[in-house]
Amino acid sequence: MPGSEMPNLGPSAEPCSVELCSLSAVLANVTACGPEEVCQADNTCAIPPVVCTVTGSTVIGFHGAVHSVQDRCAYSLMEPEGSASFNLTAAFRERRRTDVPLLDHLILSLPGVTMYLEQGGRVRVGGEALVLNSTAQLMHGVELSKDQTGVTAKFPSSNMTLFFDGNSAHVAGLPEAVEGLCGSPSNSSWTTSLTAEKSSVSLPGCEIQSQDSVDSTINCNRSTDHCNLMRQPPFSACHEHTDPEPYISACTHTLCSYPSVDGVDCHFLEAYAKACSLKTKVTLEDWRSTSGCCKILYFHSYWNSCSQQPCSDHEFCGEELGSTRCFCRALFATKYNATKSLGDPTVCRQDSASVVLAGCLLDDKGIDFSTLHLKDPSCKGHMDPQSHLVTFSFNSSAPCGTEVMRNNSQIFYENSIMSLNSSSGGVITRSDQFQIDFSCKYTQPEVRSVSFRIQDSSVVQQLVSGEWNYTLTMSSFSDAGLLQLVGPNTEILLNQTVWLQLEAVGLDGNMVAMVTDSCWATNQASPDSNLQYDLIITGCPNPADDTVQMQGNGQGTSSVFSFNMFEFSGASSEIYLHCKLELCPTQGQACTPSCGGAGRRRRRSAIYTEGNAALITMGWRN
Repeated sequence: MPGSEMPNLGPSAEPCSVELCSLSAVLANVTACGPEEVCQADNTCAIPPVVCTVTGSTVIGFHGAVHSVQDRCAYSLMEPEGSASFNLTAAFRERRRTDVPLLDHLILSLPGVTMYLEQGGRVRVGGEALVLNSTAQLMHGVELSKDQTGVTAKFPSSNMTLFFDGNSAHVAGLPEAVEGLCGSPSNSSWTTSLTAEKSSVSLPGCEIQSQDSVDSTINCNRSTDHCNLMRQPPFSACHEHTDPEPYISACTHTLCSYPSVDGVDCHFLEAYAKACSLKTKVTLEDWRSTSGCCKILYFHSYWNSCSQQPCSDHEFCGEELGSTRCFCRALFATKYNATKSLGDPTVCRQDSASVVLAGCLLDDKGIDFSTLHLKDPSCKGHMDPQSHLVTFSFNSSAPCGTEVMRNNSQIFYENSIMSLNSSSGGVITRSDQFQIDFSCKYTQPEVRSVSFRIQDSSVVQQLVSGEWNYTLTMSSFSDAGLLQLVGPNTEILLNQTVWLQLEAVGLDGNMVAMVTDSCWATNQASPDSNLQYDLIITGCPNPADDTVQMQGNGQGTSSVFSFNMFEFSGASSEIYLHCKLELCPTQGQACTPSCGGAGRRRRRSAIYTEGNAALITMGWRN
């Protein structure tokens, strides 16, 4: 009727607000909600949930209290007062800068089980990754689900919902008495500190802070203007129930110290929009387009999202050229950047060598690991699916083009990691030529001395050079078959034949041979003693002593020579035998010394005399 006031019921049969209208205008807006309720965006009355948000390095509590995390530790967000029914912890780690921590993952501890909510929408329980979808799965009293925007965990018993999109986390609901950095839902005056809430699951050394060099791409004024967009429409629709100031503070705090990459500048706006939606069911329209955040990030692109590309512990998922990939964390990359390397030093073992490169460091250089190979193009690298480390290796069975070279007292095994031949017919290339040389080495053995006395039957020397190591053994025998080892109680007569075996264990016989270059005896421990007698000269038996015989010298990693026992005339009964050994690369050359048998002079040395038969006890010692 003319002049009468008629209620506008709106979209709901039981609206929480009505408009009293005249024929010409709206006279009043009347709410039917209770004193603790608010009229939500869907026109229903409800007690507004409290919302705690973690975004960037900032925790925004239920009542707007702000805690700025400065290190890479883990902090308790909430747990029931006087109860251990659950604990929610936020862990912070560095990404592109060592001095700016960002939220990395959440840890949900329940009786008997721990859940990890990680970047890329991954949820792990007991080391196993769960397969989640939009249909909620009840696990240990928690309803878990995942869609294109993030992971949701509902706690029916606690009237609480947790949402995590890999960058920001929100806890919303009406939980009972809890404590932690999120604060107390029912007591806005309750306070705590980062020190009090530091979690025992924090990694050792997480509190150590560092200072990176200045990044010229960071523009604090421009970042502040961007963060202040939360004061303007369409975000102003949330201001009545969700204060934007803590979110603006978190935004400027991070972006004035961190580059605007990986979509991090939009994470704070998205966090505010999500908190608003959780609190009042208000969905902000077109906020992405009005704020320059139109890029499809993380969960929004199925094939190129972080959810489809799990990163290792030393990596994080970031944006590059409209897609996503795993980047090296700053602390991991620092040790390699300092030496301008792409991986760890060569690992040398008994008969193999390997080099491990970091996949994320290769990606930073725009290098596709699948295009790399050793000198033999068929020998490619293998990327570990978990760590994303790429290993290149060779061994005696698969040398992969390894070259063996000699440099003074060292034997080098050399190979190279290189890219595929660029002569594929293309006119241009945007990839640098790539080659990494690596090598392992044996050190030539020095002069080794043993004492010929009645003590030990064998002398063992352990030689170590870098990671290469091999054992050099000198043993004495009383028979040509090398079955009767000369021991402490063995009696050797003068002019009796003694066989000595020199053996190197741990050398790769396919690539290197051991050569006995010379052996000589002295009556004193020093190899340079004045009184000397030569048994082997330049790899051959002394032509002046026809009792000296050699077998297998330079043909492998062991050799045998024999001589008839003697003593020095007019000197002590002790004899010290010194042998000089060399390593010889077998690749492309013969290592066996050339000894002319016909030219040997068959005469005895004047240095010793045979004398009468006598019993002596002989052995070897260092």
